[in-house]
Amino acid sequence: MKAKKVADKGLKIIPLGGLEQIGMNITAFEYEDSIIVVDCGLSFPDDDMLGIDLVIPDVTYLKENRDKVKGFVITHGHEDHIGGLPYVLKELNVPVYATKLTIGIIENKLKEHNLMKSTKRKVIKYGQSINLGCFRIEFIRTNHSIADSAALAIYSPAGIVVHTGDFKVDYTPVYGEPIDLQRFAEIGKKGVLALMADSTNVMRPGFTMSEKTVGKTFENIFAENTTRRIIIATFASNVDRVQQIINSAAKYKRKVVIEGRSMVNIISTASELGYLDIPDGTLIDIENMKNYTDEQLVLITTGSQGESMAALSRMAASIHRKVTIVPGDCIVFSSSPIPGNEKSVSRVINELSQKGAKVIYQNTHVSGHACQEELKLIYALVKPKYAIPVHGEYRHLSTHSELAQEMGIDKDNVVLMRSGDVLEISENSAKVVDHVQAQGILVDGLGVGDVGNIVLRDRQHLSENGLIIIVVTLEKYSNQVLSGPDIVSRGFVYVRESENLMEEAREVVNDALEHCLDTNVTDWGKIKTEIKDTLSDYLWKKTKRNPMILPIIMEV
Repeated sequence: MKAKKVADKGLKIIPLGGLEQIGMNITAFEYEDSIIVVDCGLSFPDDDMLGIDLVIPDVTYLKENRDKVKGFVITHGHEDHIGGLPYVLKELNVPVYATKLTIGIIENKLKEHNLMKSTKRKVIKYGQSINLGCFRIEFIRTNHSIADSAALAIYSPAGIVVHTGDFKVDYTPVYGEPIDLQRFAEIGKKGVLALMADSTNVMRPGFTMSEKTVGKTFENIFAENTTRRIIIATFASNVDRVQQIINSAAKYKRKVVIEGRSMVNIISTASELGYLDIPDGTLIDIENMKNYTDEQLVLITTGSQGESMAALSRMAASIHRKVTIVPGDCIVFSSSPIPGNEKSVSRVINELSQKGAKVIYQNTHVSGHACQEELKLIYALVKPKYAIPVHGEYRHLSTHSELAQEMGIDKDNVVLMRSGDVLEISENSAKVVDHVQAQGILVDGLGVGDVGNIVLRDRQHLSENGLIIIVVTLEKYSNQVLSGPDIVSRGFVYVRESENLMEEAREVVNDALEHCLDTNVTDWGKIKTEIKDTLSDYLWKKTKRNPMILPIIMEV
């Protein structure tokens, strides 16, 4: 009888990010006094987050329950799954478990943040399990656009949850072996409580092509452009893609130059750990490029997403110190634009084309995420009782929900969650019982979390309407106006061409000041408010604009 009672207790699943967006994936699993956290990513800022560099997860809930947190279990080494770790580990010092390459990439980050000594790290192999509190977590081999990706089978007293991580089914991967479908099936036979599967490509029918097909495209590009210098932009983390470029380069006797900081970091980590096979003498330093002719060179670079500071964008804008684009260069975009980046990518393509370069972006990329048929395959093997779509915007999650129902999952057993929801799940029920803080914390320069909604609102206001500062000097005790009001305008109007407007604005402020002093208002707060209100009304009437108005009162 007793065992049955334990099983009635629910497992709590708490996504602290990664839903309603692509990025910042982090999910806590809690059972009684044990919490494990799967992934800890970051996301890049939206257009309205002016000046923000990164968004990292809000781990307030984990800090409040820090004595329960047993460790981070990481599925793979992409930024949206590991980027938040160095920030979060400073507040929650718990061990990190991941496969070899993933740990290697995480260590690069820990070095940058001086966390190597204080962070415990453990390399896990496929098929191996770790025990953390009352959880047992097994790593299952999957394929993705970075080597060493894993799905997780999370064994809890309430049942088994399978988390796919980011995955695709690639029967002919470039490095390593195909996804371990047999293990998914074996776990499915044991009875799986819930499946949390990747929704990124759920809107695409069919299968995702194998990574090997890109290798064939590269072969053709190298064969057709034997007299040109070839520059290929791709994701730094796609080690298999880099391997295929190196294979083609070696075949056509070209030297390879690696450019872009993240590219250099990841490639050196991957080759040290044996995930890249680079023939001796293939790689050369960017300084030695001048010793070779165009047809002897291939550059592998960052910037396939049109990021303004990445190497390719700097080349396109002619501000790269070492590489100048010349007519006849062959430039390959080996990626597809992440939603939201389309504009910047087409800008860079236009800039490169204007310089006379030949730009290729067709058939040079395959996704690292499963399309509908691969997701159906996983559902058929795992046969979960509940489906919890993850990793996607709402439109992806709702399409995924329909796919799960097609695969025979009861409509009531498909759970669409939002970041911060606390789902309590057991054999008998799955319901959202609570909501915790999960907004995302903004990182601006070295400041973490010191820019919030109010600061962003001010930045937006300044960016749209500019700023007017009014400086007045009053005499102490008598409150006589000694100098001013002086008006300084930034980003509102060009003062030299708007002298009349500024003169009238001064008079408006003067009248407001005199009105305050005549009626014996001596409270500075009230004087400032009066100045703000009257000037704001006047400027709105005259220009239909609402600049930010900052009155400054000094006393002498």
